[in-house]
Amino acid sequence: MFENRVKNYVKLRGKVKAKLPSLSKDSTPEQIESYRKSFEESLRAARAGSKRGDIFVSAAADYIRRTLRTEFKGKDRAELREIVFEAETKGVPLRVNYPYPETVELTEMPPTLLLRLPQLPKEMRYRFVGCNMLLVDRDNNLIIDYMVDALP
Repeated sequence: MFENRVKNYVKLRGKVKAKLPSLSKDSTPEQIESYRKSFEESLRAARAGSKRGDIFVSAAADYIRRTLRTEFKGKDRAELREIVFEAETKGVPLRVNYPYPETVELTEMPPTLLLRLPQLPKEMRYRFVGCNMLLVDRDNNLIIDYMVDALP
């Protein structure tokens, strides 16, 4: 179910991207930023009405929480929490279909954790904001979905 919802997002994303004018190799930083903004706005419009839990359905959220609880115990859990909580992510609004602020630090997922979570296509990535886990679009920083209290 989670994988199908992820695939549907990637399909929708591809349709939206296909309608945008393409960038040339000689594009200026301003043109690249304008493209990224157009991509974000078009995708937001295509996903109007999206809400929390559209991709992180309860079964997927339960599976991820269980995986995190089982795999990260003792020292591993302490290290994971330290990595996540030392990041400056205060003030990131948890809002589906809104961009992850560019001025806020991105918490990279530890590789050991990525191996245990459902695999994502290259267009998406997991992010932590405090105990919460987000799905974020890699190209335009759009928050696709999030789940609260993901970390044990």
